[in-house]
Amino acid sequence: MSLSKEQKQLVTTWVIAGDNLSTIQKKIIEHFKVSMTYMDVRFLVDDLNLIIKDAPEKKSTDLSQPTEPTEAATQEPQHEELPEDNMDEAVDAFPVAEGSVSVEVDKVTLIPGAIASGTVTFSDGVTGKWIIDDQGRPGFTEISKPDYRPKPEDAQAFMRELSAAIQSRGY
Repeated sequence: MSLSKEQKQLVTTWVIAGDNLSTIQKKIIEHFKVSMTYMDVRFLVDDLNLIIKDAPEKKSTDLSQPTEPTEAATQEPQHEELPEDNMDEAVDAFPVAEGSVSVEVDKVTLIPGAIASGTVTFSDGVTGKWIIDDQGRPGFTEISKPDYRPKPEDAQAFMRELSAAIQSRGY
C-alpha cells in the first residue's frame, strides 16, 4: 500500500527526529493503520532520500560479558570494498586505546590453519607476529626478543586490542 503525501511528510519528520526503522515501522502501524514490513519501511525511507541516523555503537571488548544485539547488528552487514590498486597493502592499522600496545591485522592470512594474523608492538618496543588458529585460539609465531614475556598490563591490553580489531573485521 502506498502512503499519501501527508503520511510521507510525517515519516520524514520521524526520520529527522532520529527514529530508527523499527520505531518508524511501529508508528506507521499505529498512526496510519498500515502494515509494512521492515524492508518496506527501509525502501520507503530510501525512496524519500532520507538517511537513518545510527545510534553510536558501544564498543565492548570484554568477550566474557554477553551483549544485546543492536539494530545495526541485525541489519545486513556492510562490507568494505578494496580497490584493486591497493591490494598489495598487507596490513590494516587500528588505533591504540591506551598508547601501550599496537595491534595490526593482516588483510590476507596466508598461514595454514590460521583464520587471522597480524603484528603487535608492545609498550617496551618488542614486536611480534600473532595468529588466531582455526579453533579461535590466539598465539604468536614470532617475537623480536627471545624468551620475552609481556608485562601483565601489556598482555591484557594486547587481548583487548586484538579482540576489538578482530570484531571490527567481522570475526
